[in-house]
Amino acid sequence: MTPPVGINAGHFFRGVPAGFADTVRRIEDLGFDGLWFAEAYGSDVFTPLAYAAALTSRIRLGTAVAQIPARTPAATATTATTLDHLSGGRVVLGLGASGPQVSEGWHGVAYPRPLARTREYVDVVRQVLAREQPLDHDGEFHQLPLRGGTGLGKPLRSSLHVLRPDLPIQLGAEGPRNIALAAEIADGWHAMFFSPAFDDFYRTALEEGFARRGGRPEHFEVVCTLPVVVDTDIERAADRIRPDLALYMGGMGARGANFHHDVFVRMGHAETAARVQDLYLRGEKAAAAAAVPTSLVEEIALIGPVGKIREDLARWSGTVVDSLAVQGLPEDLEIVAKALL
Repeated sequence: MTPPVGINAGHFFRGVPAGFADTVRRIEDLGFDGLWFAEAYGSDVFTPLAYAAALTSRIRLGTAVAQIPARTPAATATTATTLDHLSGGRVVLGLGASGPQVSEGWHGVAYPRPLARTREYVDVVRQVLAREQPLDHDGEFHQLPLRGGTGLGKPLRSSLHVLRPDLPIQLGAEGPRNIALAAEIADGWHAMFFSPAFDDFYRTALEEGFARRGGRPEHFEVVCTLPVVVDTDIERAADRIRPDLALYMGGMGARGANFHHDVFVRMGHAETAARVQDLYLRGEKAAAAAAVPTSLVEEIALIGPVGKIREDLARWSGTVVDSLAVQGLPEDLEIVAKALL
């Protein structure tokens, strides 16, 4: 059975795409399951979702992902719950630790020990959502009320009555420890660069987290952001994805601290990943993109004619993936819908 399929619009570059409102309406009208947004160091993740909430009535509205260093956990929780009210309970809160370049360079937040930070952050968010008692948290990274300061801080409870105390929280994760953390403390895992061939690897990481939790929660969801290009020419389709893969594999983070690069190394593409990174960091972006083999593109994406895409989609069936999110805002939404829905 084909899993539910949404759209992961990513984040805006330069400006808002022309006809964006019409595109959002078409995404819902065509039957897509949800609309997800991301953020890096430009457009934020919540404002486009609020805009989309006003234009739609059915689709889920997800952050994929909201950056943990960008906001205090209480601010994230109150933003998500406000949007949940405005959208009629359609929000999925995806969280991610980002990376050291953005966390420290853009937000001025120290990056070390991201898993411990994430664990504590989720705990505070859940306390705000539960609204069972005033917020009181004495952690390593967050002290609420703050220790020191004026001494006038006091435990507070959200003045907004939360629409859904069990508003789903997902973690964006790539490494095995982070995937296991999602299984242990969250309601889902949002994956990218997911290869069906390595399903056993992902399944093992998830099971490790579920074991620490005492079992898999009934509504745990694995969402996979998936590049899709419909084109009768497979190489031409791959060419539309290669530059993004080169960016993530070679240009994100720094040499030795690029978590996306590490994904492809674990998948057995260490030599390709090293070559792409070398070229990209030398400024040879076109050569870096050209160095990404079509076979690697096909491992983590759906490309080619409609019939081939439908056949290849079957590889995701039977994996840990529960739903898909097409990467980007395809101009040919109707054709993508025909291929996947």
